[in-house]
Amino acid sequence: TLSISPKLSKQFPFQPLLPPQHAPGRRRLLQHRLLPLLLPMADPSHSSPTAGDAILPPQASDAPEAPLPAAAADLDKEFGFQREELHTEKLAGTVGFHERHVFLCYKGPEEWPSHLEATESDRLPRLLAAAIKARKPDLKKSTKLTICEGEDGTESSLGDVLIFPDMIRYRGLTHFDVDNFVEEVLVKDTEWLPGSPEAIRGSYVFVCCHGSRDKRCGVCGPALITRFKEEIEAEGLDGHVAVSACSHVGGHKYAGNVIIFSPDAKGEVTGNWYGYVAPDDVPELLHKQIGQRGAIVNRLWRYQSFV
Repeated sequence: TLSISPKLSKQFPFQPLLPPQHAPGRRRLLQHRLLPLLLPMADPSHSSPTAGDAILPPQASDAPEAPLPAAAADLDKEFGFQREELHTEKLAGTVGFHERHVFLCYKGPEEWPSHLEATESDRLPRLLAAAIKARKPDLKKSTKLTICEGEDGTESSLGDVLIFPDMIRYRGLTHFDVDNFVEEVLVKDTEWLPGSPEAIRGSYVFVCCHGSRDKRCGVCGPALITRFKEEIEAEGLDGHVAVSACSHVGGHKYAGNVIIFSPDAKGEVTGNWYGYVAPDDVPELLHKQIGQRGAIVNRLWRYQSFV
């Protein structure tokens, strides 16, 4: 377990995602659907695998392991944390360079088609991806787009946009707004006038749960989100760390794939990418990335954004 919770109220280095008066809502949000970014992110626990996938429940560290049903054991061996390809390749440097990471909150993993950005019926992600691609030569910063879970009625509503390392959120983007949004925010590097940017705080964990794109992510992702949520609650990090499901981030063979955005010792936000992450790695990731302000878990590390 982490050692930072007993003195969290005095020593935890980051501002909460929500003010104290919203604490009940924060806990409810974390348990139901933790938002991707700073609290806005919908909780990745809703990630849904494709037909035939099975989510493996995490085992408590101090509890005896129960034998898995044959079907679940076979699934874990082929697509999960027991598959032979785990830890067979070098991870460092397996992510392409980018200076800004944009997350669009849109539905949940169970509703994401394999290629969300190319599906006619999903106009918002399709048009945003197309606009960013079309304006690529004009962008102030090289930009990566990822979809994260978003549901109306939560802090991370459908159409909300989270931007790192800027640590801002725009609410309620629609397909009608896409061209203007890309022009003002990503090309001109100014504010999108129809909505004012909200500063977001704390740390954000994104876990690839895009099961329709690759079964390995559909099997590993939900189990990791469950473990992250358990550890966050156990260590008193509710309101300081948000976790959410996200779409394909590249490197299915490295599943579980995790991205953690958090301030370092200088207060600067970086995005550390990790691969081959298993549920038992979660306490160490939280302890180092959050408790030690950006310390890296080298054996699982793929890349550091914004450096």
